[in-house]
Amino acid sequence: MPGLRYRLATRVMRHRRLSALAFVLITLFFAAGLPRVQLKTIFSDLLPADDPFVQVYKDHPNFGNPLTVTVMVQRKDGDIYDADTLAKVWQLTRDIDLAPGVDHDQILSIATEKARYAEATPFGIDMRPLMEDRVPATDEEIAEFRRRVDQSPNARRFLISRDGSATLINATFIERRLDYGEAFAYVRDLVENARDDEHEVHMAGQPVLTGWVYQYESQMFGIAGITLIALVVALALYMRNVVGVVTPIVTSAVAGIWGFGLVGWLGLAVEPLLMVVPLLLVARSFSHCVQFTERYYEIYGHVNDRVKAAEITMSVMMAPSVLGIFTDMAGIFLIAIAPIPAMERFALFCGFWAFWLIPTGVVLGSLLLATLPAPRNVDRLTGDDGHDGGVHRAFRSALSGLASLSYGRRAWGTTAVLVAVGIAALYTSLQIRIGNPVEGSNLLWPDSDYNQAVSAINRNFPGVNTLEIVFEAKDQRNSSRVARQAETVLAMGQLQRLIERGDDPPRATLSFADYLMEGNRLFAGGNPKWRPLDDDDRLVNAAASAVMMGSSPKAYSNVVDFEQQNGTVSLWYQDNKQETVDQALAQARAAVSQVGVDHDAFTVRLGTGTIALQQAMNNVVARYHWLIFGCLNVVILVACSLAYRSLVAGFMLLVPVNLANVILTGGMHVIGIGLDINSLLVACVGVGVGIDYGIYLLSRICEEHQDDDWASTLTASLTTTGKAIMFTASIMLVGIAPWYFLSSLKFMADMGLLLVLVMLINMVLALVVLPLLVWLIKPRFVQRNDLLIGESVDLSAYTVSGPESGSPGDVALSSSQAEPA
Repeated sequence: MPGLRYRLATRVMRHRRLSALAFVLITLFFAAGLPRVQLKTIFSDLLPADDPFVQVYKDHPNFGNPLTVTVMVQRKDGDIYDADTLAKVWQLTRDIDLAPGVDHDQILSIATEKARYAEATPFGIDMRPLMEDRVPATDEEIAEFRRRVDQSPNARRFLISRDGSATLINATFIERRLDYGEAFAYVRDLVENARDDEHEVHMAGQPVLTGWVYQYESQMFGIAGITLIALVVALALYMRNVVGVVTPIVTSAVAGIWGFGLVGWLGLAVEPLLMVVPLLLVARSFSHCVQFTERYYEIYGHVNDRVKAAEITMSVMMAPSVLGIFTDMAGIFLIAIAPIPAMERFALFCGFWAFWLIPTGVVLGSLLLATLPAPRNVDRLTGDDGHDGGVHRAFRSALSGLASLSYGRRAWGTTAVLVAVGIAALYTSLQIRIGNPVEGSNLLWPDSDYNQAVSAINRNFPGVNTLEIVFEAKDQRNSSRVARQAETVLAMGQLQRLIERGDDPPRATLSFADYLMEGNRLFAGGNPKWRPLDDDDRLVNAAASAVMMGSSPKAYSNVVDFEQQNGTVSLWYQDNKQETVDQALAQARAAVSQVGVDHDAFTVRLGTGTIALQQAMNNVVARYHWLIFGCLNVVILVACSLAYRSLVAGFMLLVPVNLANVILTGGMHVIGIGLDINSLLVACVGVGVGIDYGIYLLSRICEEHQDDDWASTLTASLTTTGKAIMFTASIMLVGIAPWYFLSSLKFMADMGLLLVLVMLINMVLALVVLPLLVWLIKPRFVQRNDLLIGESVDLSAYTVSGPESGSPGDVALSSSQAEPA
């Protein structure tokens, strides 16, 4: 294997022009796919395909459809029974009905035909819309409208607030026709224009939330630009030469073009919220290139020929680079274990991007090192002859002090401190909760327009969060209208009563049974004592006929489907915090178990709605969190053990990264970030980051080790490779930190903070724990010469026969061997 790497490096350097041409052609091919890249959210693809809640949602998308926009109009100085307010609601309802992608049959407000009142008359049941074909304008018309509202219990509960100051407009969108950006812009303009001195207007719902994410896309790109500029400036200040700055920039750019170009050619949609991960991949590319160039400086200082130095660097650094990038790939690809289509696509996208770091970072990087002007400040960068200064001297001084904590007497004190930190971090990490810790959405800041809107709607109405329990006909082809049968309707009512009488019940419940009981009252002359339904199919059907007479079945599509085969019991909750979700589902399960799941004509299925779908995402984290990390540990253990030909090496590399993950999880709990699929993604990538640091450092330890002088070995390794690790982690901190301070998306700020913690924690533990383990264990594999990684190079074997000219022919070997020792 070592011979193969040397031969490959030699051939690449001998055919530099051909190799460069291949990179140019491949890059042009992938660049042609860039215009096809789609950054968009597909809601159904964010849901785990195998979760029973998601399956209920897909079978019955009309019940508790999360793709619903809720607009609240609230009068500041009175109630809605005002001509101007009613006219505003009327106009907003009709304007929203023109929104792109809206389902015209799923618009509900006091100004729609679906909002009805009913009363018993000597001639039968009189059922009409609250508003006819025009807006109430005179005092008499407004008084009549108020009277009609009093005759409509559901309007009073779900469409008008208790104090009468606010009303809702609900609009459901069709997913296949929904363009989040277009729909959000349209509705937001309506809301902005409807606000005035007398009215507050708020909008909420999943399409609005996603629309806000789209709204901040340009800001995300701007912050990403600031991040890249910060990285380049830090690189320039540190390197102070052309080759050290241009090489990481070019290789990272080419890898990015290949990554985005691939998904463009494949036609895959990329979730905008996860775009912080590609930024981390740029950072990883920078990190690998800095390791490459730092080693290149050391070698160039001895051979004084940029081509030969690049060739040696490529041959020596190829194995640790490939192994490090492989662990990055493993951390990303294993995310695809979670059965979420959007995450599977993203794992493919970022996983191949990570794979592209091998040819770009190893081969293209070496070509650039061999082609760009040779550095003139090598002595200052490497510290040879005491010429180092500035940040390089500071890094070496800090790392020398850090190395002293890993051997001798101080090592035992360091061990004790690390054990104590590990125990405390483990205890804290076990306290972390899976799920949403806030009212509204944790994607946005608490004072954002969206979260303020959710809070306002929750204060005035049952809320925007529902749990749906579906009563599904066993034989969908049967025309018996199961939802209108007495057994089904009575079971719905029983379920509602059980949940409403429980501890901390939902704010409101609604089912087809509620409409039928009101119909039964009216059918029996209007006396409230006739509201309860009898166990008689004829009477139940009579009540249903009374309720639905003169209206389309779609008017009741929120509680029963068009064929009246399937119905739902809707439960409203005050928020979607995880404790609320847990309690709601526990109450629903207990009630369903009493009512019974299996009946002669129907099955009771729990459930759908925002509460159930949020829990479906949490179930993925709960089910796959440990599986993903377990698989990642196994992959890393096998790969590293083979590379170092020792299981001990694999376990030694896993200790610091797993300790880092425990500390990171504990830190997330302390700062109030819950564990979800997004933070799981960052944590998995973080394991790859930590392993990278450990691989480079352990490989250098293997190279530096001589005569069992562990102290010198650790100090030399930390002040060389450790310096590159500290620098790359430091510039990543500088580059990613702006996300926390500048992003209007709390999610992106939290992810930026998590990435900063990932970099910092993994850097410290790699530089402290791994050397400490080496000193404590004194592993035998460090002394072996048959490793696939970490072999040393004798630079004294190379002498220069003439001035540096960039040609391999100018270098003569002092040995007849074709490979260094």
